[in-house]
Amino acid sequence: MLSNVQIRLAVFCFALAAAGLVFGAQFALADEPHTPAKGSAERKAIMDAIRPTYQGEGSDGQIVFLVNYLKVHNGWAWADVTPLGSDNKPVAEGGPAFLHYENQVWKAIDLSTIPEDPKDPLGPEDASPGFIRNLRKMYPGVPLDIFPKPKH
Repeated sequence: MLSNVQIRLAVFCFALAAAGLVFGAQFALADEPHTPAKGSAERKAIMDAIRPTYQGEGSDGQIVFLVNYLKVHNGWAWADVTPLGSDNKPVAEGGPAFLHYENQVWKAIDLSTIPEDPKDPLGPEDASPGFIRNLRKMYPGVPLDIFPKPKH
């Protein structure tokens, strides 16, 4: 017969194992390429990291984004957004954004630091193979599945 201490210990171990399975499953899902849901904390954090790029672009500070494309995988994200003012009209020309999740925060990476390919005039605007190849030379861990398929 088990004592109360042994029963409590067994229940505690079972609960701990169950929690590990639940958290493990959540991290496994987070490892898959995905588009964060509209209104989710992850999507908001990504948009908040992009927002400073567009602050002061003729808006009253209430910039929101029309998200044309967003894909996240393994702590990397690629987005294509159009910044909108409080009147829901574009306040600037949007475009691509490249982000990395570091120290519990999404950080936008300046795309102008990626070497240009003279044979590829669209570069990040089209997430072309040449641009992605140059980007991955600087950031080798970036998964290919975050990028949209080229338009040409």
